[in-house]
Amino acid sequence: MPAIGTRLRALRESMNLSQAKLGKLAGLTQQSVNRYEHDSVEAPHKVLLWYADYFDVSMDYIFARCDSPQGRKYENRPKIEDKNLRQFVEMCFDPASPMNEKLKETLLRLLKEENS
Repeated sequence: MPAIGTRLRALRESMNLSQAKLGKLAGLTQQSVNRYEHDSVEAPHKVLLWYADYFDVSMDYIFARCDSPQGRKYENRPKIEDKNLRQFVEMCFDPASPMNEKLKETLLRLLKEENS
């Protein structure tokens, strides 16, 4: 994966901007832009956010966490410990139901398979 500076340079060059012109747009000096692009200095977060907004790319892309300018799409699927899972299922079913145990076991099995 490329470094942040490589991504910043590629974004600038994709718009045919010189370092001086980009610096003027972003309120930076040409020297600062050069240092960020060569990874000799870390760009501040507000500068990285400016790049993301100006070039309409995600921070994941700027940080080289992915190759898609739109970034990653996460599906939050936290792992559930068996103890918490069982407690949740217990609360979901009426203990007086004749199918209570069978329903609980089926649901627990399905949830374990889903989390595996």
